[in-house]
Amino acid sequence: MKLKKGDLIKVIKGKDKGKEGKIEKILPKVNKVLINNVNQFKRHLKARSQSQPSEIVTLTKPLPVTNVALICPKCHLQTRVGFKEEKNLSAGKAGKKIRICKKCKAGI
Repeated sequence: MKLKKGDLIKVIKGKDKGKEGKIEKILPKVNKVLINNVNQFKRHLKARSQSQPSEIVTLTKPLPVTNVALICPKCHLQTRVGFKEEKNLSAGKAGKKIRICKKCKAGI
């Protein structure tokens, strides 16, 4: 998955289209991400006992990765993520694989 926890993203599809937020949690098995204050739903909870009142709780549900786009920290534009191998000349081995912005080619 090309997105990481803490990345700034923008919702490009769905009821929250246009909202921005940081990724709180990634669910790679189901290909979804959890973003703070995006894709919120109300849930009515019934009272379990007489001492506990019934209440309405706000839940944040995960969004599919296909419905969000990364915002580059350098150029502040909505972009796709690419990968580039950093050259490690001193060791003579393959370098680290880093994420890059497809628009400004800067490392993320």
